[in-house]
Amino acid sequence: FEHERREEVIQWIYNTYGRHRAALCSTIIRYRGRGAVRDVGKALGLTEDVTSALASQVWSWSEEGVAEEHAAALNFNLEDRRLRLTLDLARALIGFPRHMSQHPGGFVLTEDRLDDLVPIEPASMENRQVIEWDKDDIDALRFMKVDVLGLGMLGCMRRAFDLLGEHKGEQLDLATIPAEDPATYAMIRKADTLGTFQIESRAQMSMLPRLKPRTFYDIVIQVAIVRPGPIQGDMVHPYLRRRDGLEKVDYPTPELRRVLEKTLGVPLFQEQAMQVAIVCAGFTPSEADALRRSMATFKFTGGVSHFKEKLIAGMVERGYTRAFADKTFSQIEGFGSYGFPESHAASFALIAYASAWMKCHHPDVFCCALLNAQPMGFYAPAQIVRDARLHGVEVRPVSVNESAWDCTLEPASPGHGPVGRVARHPLSAMTKTTYAVRLGLRMTKGLSEIHANKILNHRGTGYRSIEDLWRRVCTRTHQDKHGPAPDAYGVSVPIAALERLAEADAFQTLGLDRRAALWAIRGLSDTSLPLFDTIQAEPDPEPEVALNPMTAGRQVVEDYRSTGLSLRRHPVSFLRPDLATRRIVRCADLETIRDGKRIEVAGIILVRQRPGSARGVLFVTIEDETGHANLILWPSVFEAQRRLVLSASMIACRGKLQREGEVIHVIAEHLTDLSALLRGVGEHDDQPFPLPSTRGDEAKHGGGPDVRDKHRPAARDIYVRDTRIDAPKGIKVPTRDFR
Repeated sequence: FEHERREEVIQWIYNTYGRHRAALCSTIIRYRGRGAVRDVGKALGLTEDVTSALASQVWSWSEEGVAEEHAAALNFNLEDRRLRLTLDLARALIGFPRHMSQHPGGFVLTEDRLDDLVPIEPASMENRQVIEWDKDDIDALRFMKVDVLGLGMLGCMRRAFDLLGEHKGEQLDLATIPAEDPATYAMIRKADTLGTFQIESRAQMSMLPRLKPRTFYDIVIQVAIVRPGPIQGDMVHPYLRRRDGLEKVDYPTPELRRVLEKTLGVPLFQEQAMQVAIVCAGFTPSEADALRRSMATFKFTGGVSHFKEKLIAGMVERGYTRAFADKTFSQIEGFGSYGFPESHAASFALIAYASAWMKCHHPDVFCCALLNAQPMGFYAPAQIVRDARLHGVEVRPVSVNESAWDCTLEPASPGHGPVGRVARHPLSAMTKTTYAVRLGLRMTKGLSEIHANKILNHRGTGYRSIEDLWRRVCTRTHQDKHGPAPDAYGVSVPIAALERLAEADAFQTLGLDRRAALWAIRGLSDTSLPLFDTIQAEPDPEPEVALNPMTAGRQVVEDYRSTGLSLRRHPVSFLRPDLATRRIVRCADLETIRDGKRIEVAGIILVRQRPGSARGVLFVTIEDETGHANLILWPSVFEAQRRLVLSASMIACRGKLQREGEVIHVIAEHLTDLSALLRGVGEHDDQPFPLPSTRGDEAKHGGGPDVRDKHRPAARDIYVRDTRIDAPKGIKVPTRDFR
């Protein structure tokens, strides 16, 4: 279901079946590495900064504790009794239950009254109730469970179809979208799939040029094959070799051919594993279903291993060799880490194809819908916008007079097309777009939707000045306070909300840059004296002040701080002269470098991914002003530079280039932390942006005014809120970690 409508579906189930027969099941939250360190450290009285530093050495989803060598790397004294006890107890606590929570969407439906069968309690969320048993309990008791799970991409596609109908007059949905489109498959084969569903991850992008999808069923296989189950079962490369004609497909019996022919003799789906067990090993349907249940888990639990003897003995009895039976079992055992049902893969493949079709033919619509569906997927808005511009989409900044809350489509500028480096990019010639994407007020960090709606509700034909905006939405008259609200958004907008808009450079249509807008807003007030409540508020007239413009680097820094992206320049472009002197190549240059050559490449870290099936290998995606580079860190490299990898925002990677067809990786040998260089982007001109001083004990909270001080009239210091003392003029680019 669409993620935004999941609560609607949940309440429909309650209303249809009755609260006496329907409830969510519970789930047991268990300790993992970070949580165990934090809770034990707190119980033993360690300070917050110590526990945070220890927890930072644990991979996000790791079920391992903090190793002593990692604690030593933080310069902690391992002879300290409390510290050693914390490390030991945290490791012992991993896997233990921490608390009970509600399942994301696992509904129990019963014929008899629930309260006659199981304890029920109200959930913390309103209008929900939860039983006190988890999914394993209800499986053992054979209760009926239905999963009601939200999917962000369904909401994104609904937005895209709505925009397509509203602006381009095309009425489509998932059922009527053009099928088997050659242009869409050509785009997918090039791994140009950033932002699409399921096929945008590092592993999927690496597989697409090798699998070369040309039909819908190829997408079904693509979705299923890049899963921990097939990877751990050693099924990926045999399938690719057979698909390319490099390996002969051999079926020992006609029965096995009927089961595995469409996947070239390689079991990729749960249904195939069940059929192999029935046809080749003599399992009954109920035993095969038990095998399926043991495979239907996200984590390897060893459940499939319980069927080993019966499966192998049954296959040997029916004429298969012991070696073939062992190989078949190892492939099926891989499903214990999560193999897809074929129906599930087909459903996901439909959404993957639809999102790719939308990106291929309507990148403006797709970009707009995807931004409004955030947060979701592997990539942040900065990468989504950059990719859209490479496809010829004009993206316009946040504007107090032009933007809605959501991102919207506007007629593109006459003669608009990609310019500069973007115009030379091969993707820019693929699509001609007729609409520009206007970034919405939702992109402004720190601006609430209720305040944005008040601004939109009073905008009319537009605001003429900051004072005009202030009078309409910030001042409160006697009638506003004591009579009915003038509209649904009668709440007064605080001056702080206008500051957030100024920091996002949303007043360009009023002829004001970021610094001038902040100066004007700091001269306003959202408080009034009671004696003059009935008098229309007017700002005091002030002489015009000539402010020095921000430097180009500073503008980009503040763009990232306020909206998470910049439409001006990429941050790394300011550092290119420094990087060139170090003989660091650009990401785009990797395509022309021969296989096996040792090079050094640098960029901002976008994604860190450590799949459970990769045996400790870490995959990192970095970005510079020319594109992306994919890094592979073997466990020895990762462990040797663990602290750098987990904390750095920009790195340089020295290693060996590896090329396989159109897939390019850099096998990392050594990493260098360039975060300090990135923090200096705002200083790469003669006039660095000034920062206020603050109390030393407030260093953790940032460089704004001390929150403990009472507000009083003061000079209008122009500073950017939330600027960190430890990175005074730096840029913070979101990094996403995935298991």
